[in-house]
Amino acid sequence: MPKMKKCSGAAKRFKATANGFKRKSSHTSHILTKKSTKRKRHLRGTSEVHASDVALVKRMLRQS
Repeated sequence: MPKMKKCSGAAKRFKATANGFKRKSSHTSHILTKKSTKRKRHLRGTSEVHASDVALVKRMLRQS
């Protein structure tokens, strides 16, 4: 039986922590000139994946 592959897109976007998964904010990669400094500042850093989405992320990363 071959190994189960994890979703490579999810593997790049989510990192497992002790209490769940951390993620980065979206809308920070390009077309930054029209976005205000305040908006870009608030999109910095990481946050936790919402509790309702943890099961989906676990499934994509093939974690038990």
